[in-house]
Amino acid sequence: MKQVDYRGLAALDAIIEYGNFDKAATALAITQSAVSQRLRMLENSAGELLIVRSQPPVPTAAGQRLIAHYRQVRLLEATLLQTAPGSAPTPEIALAVNADSAATWLQEALTPLMLRGDCMLHIRMDDQDHTLSMLREGRVFGCVTSETAQVAGTSSTPLGRMRYLCVASPAFARRWFAQGMTAQAVQRAPVMIFDRKDALQSRYIAQYTGYTGAFPHHAYASSDGFLRFVAAGFGYGMLPVLQCADGLRDGTLVDLTPGHYLDVPLIWHRWDIDTPYTRALSQQMIATAQRWLLQDSSPA
Repeated sequence: MKQVDYRGLAALDAIIEYGNFDKAATALAITQSAVSQRLRMLENSAGELLIVRSQPPVPTAAGQRLIAHYRQVRLLEATLLQTAPGSAPTPEIALAVNADSAATWLQEALTPLMLRGDCMLHIRMDDQDHTLSMLREGRVFGCVTSETAQVAGTSSTPLGRMRYLCVASPAFARRWFAQGMTAQAVQRAPVMIFDRKDALQSRYIAQYTGYTGAFPHHAYASSDGFLRFVAAGFGYGMLPVLQCADGLRDGTLVDLTPGHYLDVPLIWHRWDIDTPYTRALSQQMIATAQRWLLQDSSPA
């Protein structure tokens, strides 16, 4: 590609962001045929396909690299314009975080920045084992992840360990685990999982009981709702200590495996874009998480 075509990049980004050509055209205030033409010209210039024409469209590896470049340029341009006199567009930054962080310490980390109102944050949630893919694809500026893999052009900082306990309501524990949490019991007792990609419960069952097969489960992709369903006795499940501590204290929840737990290390990954806002964002994310999460020197 001899010269970067930013109109084509805008079309590419919008197609992936909104999931189809029609919505991309609406977002860009142009026709669908214009979106298709801009993408075709960009692909001709790049000399390769940038989008797999599926439903929804999926960027190729080359397309992901161009989207990442385009979003970084937009962020830098918005920051520059804010320092100039007159009106300027408000910068937008997308983050990917796991739901349990979103339900516990994330609001504290972001409150000072959001109250200032000088940037629009788009927060996307996924399991901590999958958020790094959003960073790699250029869909977000930063992510909270459990993955240690490095992505070119990014930096990472350990945040600490989120500790999970296997809990249930007292009535559920009496009904299904009267003899303790055994391999036989977990094959019958319904468990709550976050979604079908959730490997946390399987990992813990295997670690504690040695059982690695299938088990009955409900899936609920909401951290707050997950807690309410477990407390209501619909199933047992893995909850962060930060979420279930109150329930354990007041007796609405019980620890099914006292003295045992699963620690998940969390890491903050971000693109190497240094603006006043991205610097403040990273500082807030790191400092707040490290106050809430267990650190290496914390007692087990």
